[in-house]
Amino acid sequence: MFKKILIANRGEIACRVIKTARRMGIQTVAVYSDADARAPFVQMADEAVHIGPAPAAQSYLIADKIIAACKQTGAEAVHPGYGFLSERTSFAEALAAEGIAFVGPPVGAIAAMGDKIESKKLAKEAGVNVVPGFVGEIEDTEHAVRISAEIGYPVMMKASAGGGGKGMRLAYTEQDVREGFEAVKREGLNSFGDDRVFIEKFILNPRHIEIQILGDQHGNILYLNERECSIQRRHQKVVEEAPSPFVTPKMRKAMGEQCVALARAVGYYSAGTVELIVSGADPSGESFYFLEMNTRLQVEHPVTEAITGIDLVEQMIRVAAGEKLAFTQDDIKIDGWAIENRVYAEDPYRGFLPSTGRLVRYNPPVPGWTDDGAENGRRGVDGVRVDDGVYEGGEVSMFYDPMIAKLVTWGATRDEAADKQIAALDAFEIEGLGHNIDFVSAIMQHPRFRSGELTTGFIAEEYPEGFTGAATSEALKARIAAIAGFIATARADRARNVDGQLAHHLPPPSEWAIRLGGSTFAVEVSADEITVDGQPIDLAMEYTPGDRIVAAEVEGEAIALKIEPTRTGLKVTTRGAIHKVEILLARIAHLAGHMIEKIPPDLSKFLICPMPGLLVSLNVQEGDKVEAGQPLAVVEAMKMENILRAEKSATVKKVNARAGESLAVDAIILELE
Repeated sequence: MFKKILIANRGEIACRVIKTARRMGIQTVAVYSDADARAPFVQMADEAVHIGPAPAAQSYLIADKIIAACKQTGAEAVHPGYGFLSERTSFAEALAAEGIAFVGPPVGAIAAMGDKIESKKLAKEAGVNVVPGFVGEIEDTEHAVRISAEIGYPVMMKASAGGGGKGMRLAYTEQDVREGFEAVKREGLNSFGDDRVFIEKFILNPRHIEIQILGDQHGNILYLNERECSIQRRHQKVVEEAPSPFVTPKMRKAMGEQCVALARAVGYYSAGTVELIVSGADPSGESFYFLEMNTRLQVEHPVTEAITGIDLVEQMIRVAAGEKLAFTQDDIKIDGWAIENRVYAEDPYRGFLPSTGRLVRYNPPVPGWTDDGAENGRRGVDGVRVDDGVYEGGEVSMFYDPMIAKLVTWGATRDEAADKQIAALDAFEIEGLGHNIDFVSAIMQHPRFRSGELTTGFIAEEYPEGFTGAATSEALKARIAAIAGFIATARADRARNVDGQLAHHLPPPSEWAIRLGGSTFAVEVSADEITVDGQPIDLAMEYTPGDRIVAAEVEGEAIALKIEPTRTGLKVTTRGAIHKVEILLARIAHLAGHMIEKIPPDLSKFLICPMPGLLVSLNVQEGDKVEAGQPLAVVEAMKMENILRAEKSATVKKVNARAGESLAVDAIILELE
């Protein structure tokens, strides 16, 4: 077994690998850029080596710097994590030339399966179903337009070396191809150093199912069941679960055996994932097609670990060291259900715009994942696991992926795992930047998610007008009102006790008018009970003024609420929605009708940069006439290109920025009239 390994990655996956290596008695080496000098993974590793400036192209993507760090520290092996150099054949070859083990598959398998164009050719030759498409070299935009017309719309344009949802565009029309083809090429080149693109038919109502593969260097290859990854936004996974609510035992076996055969054809070993697209319209479950093989560990690997009890990182290390797998296909079971939500630095209330900045407050529902060898080690604390690599006071940078953490829950059933997600998300505190906690909580509660009727179009179909918060029932509003009344009474009582000007024999107020979500509730608080609109509510909770999170039990159900005081009451966040709660003394509630509402200014005459980023291109000049929906500019942030369009017909009055400039959020790019 290795004595020391280097992790050629950062953030939560670096922390994840370090923890397993530590349990195995293996020393670890971290490499870090300027932006990560104080990151948790750097502190956790036994040694750390600085490798350059913040941009990945000047640090984490330079193989020579990684190899130099191995030589400097005596690391015998490198775990690449995912992204960066994990699927680059030249990196694996360079390590082999230096006698350093690569904790991953052989170079031949990476070359055969890591290239999406070549892997489709190989899969087709092996008799595997592939999605109809064009897998040759595409010359230019005009060629792409002709190919798309031959395949038939809609089509998907993908960067050949892409991954993680980057370098992908869905096109329903010729115009979509003309607007998106060059952007896909640029994203492929910027993120992966490869601007080749392929085009394939987009399967309507598709489900995204993937099979986890694990093999050793002695010819043993197993499949560790499937993961459902259908809930995606902009082709980037948001929610993953294992097993899939759609896959039957017969379908699982057919998929697994086909994926093992494909892996065997390229001499695969280590962990890998075969991604499949499945027609949800086929009740037989037999219409599945090969998409690609990721020759690395996947972001969503924890859900597989939770239902199988197998530590995939440990197995990758053991396989790289030449050990045989200690189990067979018959040993692979499915125990319970696991769900993973990716907590991203983005604002779902503002169209999911990327959000960068400092984590003023970061408090996950349980400590970051640790594997101490206990039975529930891969399931976390009471079935709740957090994989993260951030810290309170740290910064989420524009240079890297916007994922803050992965929240994983395990339950005996799918509903139990989803319920644990909702409770854990309510208790997850993040302040200082936008995040998607409310959004993923809303998904966990959504009737369609609960039914298991999923497709990759779930988010677009269920939130066509954007996200404004989870639907809130009148019953939940009443419970929030009861808690708000309790808090108001507690504050009034405290104010009476600390204010020497008040007569202590006067009781604090206890009758309130609580307004939220268009409803008004009459709440009365006494020593014996709380009533809402005259109906008693069973409430048990403790509250100290200044508490940010309040845990309560209402009518026998536990609920956590994030509390923030406002001028007129509270901002309460719970169950995937933000509630502006007005708290008024009952006897003066009628005066609330005279409150003045502030009307926001009209900003439609400005093209405003919605996030910090690089202005890649500006498509208009002063004096140009534009129409509603016309692309005006392209801004790149967190490796993704965002097309900014005109909201209405207008004339460009003034241009305030130039292509190549770095822009701050809300910077005015141009003015319209």
